[in-house]
Amino acid sequence: MAPTRLLFQTIHLLLLAYFAVAYTTLSDDTLRSIPGPGDDFNIKTGKLLSPILQPRVPGTPGSIAVQNHFINFFKTNLPKWNIALQNSTSKTPVSGDKEVPFVNLIITRDPPWTTPGFSSRLNLVAHYDSKLTPHGFIGATDSAAPCAMLMHAARSVDAALTAKWEKMHTDGMDLEFEDQQGIQILFLDGEEAFKSWTDQDSIYGARSLAAEMESTAYAAHSTFHNALSSISLFVLLDLLGAKNPTVPSYFKTTHWAYKKMAKLEGRLRSMSFFESAGKKGGSKRDDKPFLPESDKEKAGGRWLGGMIGDDHEPFMERGVDILHIIPSPFPRVWHNREDDGEHLDLATVADWSKLVTAFVAEWMELEGFMKAGEQSAKPGREMESRVEQRDTGKSEL
Repeated sequence: MAPTRLLFQTIHLLLLAYFAVAYTTLSDDTLRSIPGPGDDFNIKTGKLLSPILQPRVPGTPGSIAVQNHFINFFKTNLPKWNIALQNSTSKTPVSGDKEVPFVNLIITRDPPWTTPGFSSRLNLVAHYDSKLTPHGFIGATDSAAPCAMLMHAARSVDAALTAKWEKMHTDGMDLEFEDQQGIQILFLDGEEAFKSWTDQDSIYGARSLAAEMESTAYAAHSTFHNALSSISLFVLLDLLGAKNPTVPSYFKTTHWAYKKMAKLEGRLRSMSFFESAGKKGGSKRDDKPFLPESDKEKAGGRWLGGMIGDDHEPFMERGVDILHIIPSPFPRVWHNREDDGEHLDLATVADWSKLVTAFVAEWMELEGFMKAGEQSAKPGREMESRVEQRDTGKSEL
C-alpha cells in the first residue's frame, strides 16, 4: 500500500472514531434554541422553499432560476460561505447528439485559519433537478424540500460557527491542532433519469463531481490528498416531506451516525418540539419515529444500502462514508404529478429541518454557541443576480 494512501486511511479511521465517540451532546437548552423554518417554507411565498417549487430539468430556465436562488441566498444572507460551480455536459437518451449541461453547486464554510486540504468537511447533500416527465413535474419531496432544509440548516448554524471559531482564536488555542472541521453543501444536478434509470441515465452531476474531486489533488503537504478524501460524512437527503416517513439505517458502517440522529429525534419529540407529532386527535402513526432502527444491530436487521440508486453511489464507490436519509417505502407521490407543494406535509418538512439542523450543530460541536445564531435564522433580503451555464456532470427497493 502506498504511504500516502495508508496515511489517509489512518486519518480517516481516527476521524470516524472521534466523531463516533467524542463529540459533545447538545444540551436541552441548545435543542430548544434550534429554530424552525416558519414562513420561509410557505409553498407560495416562502423565501427558501417556494422558489424551488418549479420544474427544473437540467439546462432549462427553471434550473437556472433555482441555481440563482441558491446563490442569491448565500451571497445575501451567508456571505462567509464560499460558492463554486462544477460544470459538465453529457448526451442523454432523449437529447440525441445534443450535450445537456449539468451544474453542481458546492458551498463551503471552513474554519478561517484553514486552507484547502487541511480541513475535513461534513457534506450535506440533495439534488435540485426535477424529472423531465410527467410534464410539469415539480418534485417537492424529490428534492425541493430537502434543498430548502439544507438552506435552513446552514442559516441556523452560521452565527454559531462564527462565535465558536472566534472564541477559539480569542482563547489562544493552538489552531493548527484544533478544530479542522468545516461544512460543505452540495446541490447536485442531473440525479433524475431522462428516460429510465440506468447506470448511464442517472446521477449525471454526482458522477462528474465525484470523479473530479478524486482527480483534483491538494498540495503534497496537505492532511487530505484530494477533496473526496476530506469528506468526513456524506449525508444525503432525498424524498423527504411526506407524512409519516420511515427511514431505515442503510449502512452498517455509518449506523453510529444514524443512531446519533435518531437519538436527537427522540429528544426533540420528548420535548414536544416536533410539529407533526402529538397533536390532539392525531393517529398513533403521528408519533412514530422517522428513524426507527437505532437497535438494528441487536435485532439483526437487513442492511439495504446497496438497493437504492441515488447520488451517493459514485462517492460510496470511492470509499466515502454515507448516511442516506431516504424513506422506505417511498412517498405515495413519488414520480407523479402530485409530488408538488400542495401535497407536502409542512409539519413534517419543518421537523426534518429542525432535526437536520440539530445533527449539524452536534456534529460541529456548537454546544453553547447556538443562541448566537438565533438572529441569523431570521429571513434575509433576496438579491437578484444571474448565473450563466458553462461547459466544463432512483430506483425504489
